[in-house]
Amino acid sequence: MRTSLLEHSRKSAKELNMEEFRNEIEKALYDEIHKVEDPELFISIAELGLIYDIKSENGKADVKMTFTSMACPAGPQLKQEVYNACLRTDGVTEANVEVVWNPKWDPKLMASEDAKMELGIYD
Repeated sequence: MRTSLLEHSRKSAKELNMEEFRNEIEKALYDEIHKVEDPELFISIAELGLIYDIKSENGKADVKMTFTSMACPAGPQLKQEVYNACLRTDGVTEANVEVVWNPKWDPKLMASEDAKMELGIYD
């Protein structure tokens, strides 16, 4: 059974391996989405733990993500950037990006160790 990205969001992106992904396209999607940075924090949204799930089947990418808050002014921009990142990925011809609010984003629980250090969160 595939492990969800949310369960591993505290890992640095460098620590993720193919066991978290069902196929090479999902790994490539993650790598491309990882390049998207929060425009206010200048940290990868993947490192922040904002990407909850990535699935790919028959050329279609499905991504579940959240924002740092419901009132995030960069929300629409981030969603569009994730959508564009999906379409830049080899093997993807269609993309769906869904914004979800459950579970609520908590950087103490969901951000990678590197992102927490940049945010000044120390356990």
